[in-house]
Amino acid sequence: MPAFRRRKGSLPRLLPELDDIALGQARQRLENCWSRGQLDTSVLALVANVIDDAGHDWDRRAHRVGVLAAAAGRAMPGIWRRNSPQDPGALLLHAWSELIQAGQGSPIDLAGTRETCQLAAGLLPADPTPWTLYLATLRMERRPSRDLSPIWREIKARDPWNREAHLQALGYLSPDECGSTSLILDLLDGMRSDMPLDAPAAGLELTAHLHNHQRAVATGGLTALSAGEIWRRPDAAKALDQAAHYWPSPGFLRHAAALADLNVLAYALLKSTRMAEAATVLRATKGLATPWPWSLDGDPLERFSHFFGRYAGDAPAR
Repeated sequence: MPAFRRRKGSLPRLLPELDDIALGQARQRLENCWSRGQLDTSVLALVANVIDDAGHDWDRRAHRVGVLAAAAGRAMPGIWRRNSPQDPGALLLHAWSELIQAGQGSPIDLAGTRETCQLAAGLLPADPTPWTLYLATLRMERRPSRDLSPIWREIKARDPWNREAHLQALGYLSPDECGSTSLILDLLDGMRSDMPLDAPAAGLELTAHLHNHQRAVATGGLTALSAGEIWRRPDAAKALDQAAHYWPSPGFLRHAAALADLNVLAYALLKSTRMAEAATVLRATKGLATPWPWSLDGDPLERFSHFFGRYAGDAPAR
């Protein structure tokens, strides 16, 4: 991996936790928790505390559970669940871990995962995360929308602008999965009138436009050559204008994955050749990259670092 030197601050870097320091410390402990073939049980307490410390910030709680599930591997979530069967955090980590394994091709009983989600929902009824993971299992199985609708209502009743839930819904409704372009437009139209500009799901529309751009590029031929025209369509241009104006302002976006959304915005501005605005947004990331969308063009850290160095004042080490 190439090293980069910054004039100020840290190297461009990929951190799953983004700027959540407590989560980063727990992730690192979790990734190194096996000693002499045995689990360091103090890590279980640390993980439980990090999840519980999110309180009723459901967006941050989901972010923390997702990052820790990705770091936990296969064995630890089951061990924690067996040790703490009434801990909703343990149940959610186990369910999320199973979703990750299923996404990697492992044979997972998703009906059992849904039962785990229901148990977690009963233990902490206000939390939308169990319902979000339940939705994710239905998405994986390509279940019909009649199965999805009641789960979506449960989520919206608890956290109307939950970021992870909206990303799962976007994936389900996409033409690549169970939906269509018109269903995506219906979802976005329903959000525009009510959603606050700084909501955790604020990045959903730009994410949808980026998926459209990705599909156009993947199609090849004339469609790929005209992919940049997507950003000049009135809806996409308006979304870019609004995000570029508000999001880079310090403290405007406060949700757990705000830096991930700034990465999406920077990438979209680059693709739409709005370089001055892209530079402002890249500086607002403080050098923290995310795998997506930079991975669309190659190694994500290399691609992010290239543009960060070119437009945000950094240069590669010599």
